[in-house]
Amino acid sequence: QVQLVESGGGLVQAGGSLRLSCAVSGSIFSINAMGWYRQAPGKQRELVAAITSGGSTNYTDSVKGRFTISRDNAKNAVYLQMISLKPEDTAVYYCNAEVVTVVAVDYWGQGTQVTVSS
Repeated sequence: QVQLVESGGGLVQAGGSLRLSCAVSGSIFSINAMGWYRQAPGKQRELVAAITSGGSTNYTDSVKGRFTISRDNAKNAVYLQMISLKPEDTAVYYCNAEVVTVVAVDYWGQGTQVTVSS
């Protein structure tokens, strides 16, 4: 059984910073792409940032220059460093990973709340 456990969310003032972490555990052969999604109240879940196993990254336009995604393949972990946070970044943030056990399957974390006050 594969599990993704996120941590690092919380309440922060506009302009502040947070670092999200996501640890993948279980019977893992390898992990392909990993990413962070977010869902604000009344909105669809959207991709925030993604990183391939080789380290290539992509970001949604609204977070470019403020968020940085990284991963530690030895620890099966992915991180999201967020700076210059804005109230519109408020959402539940979800970790996602394509984990290869016997086949490649998408797994999701339980979500962590990020609230940015103005």
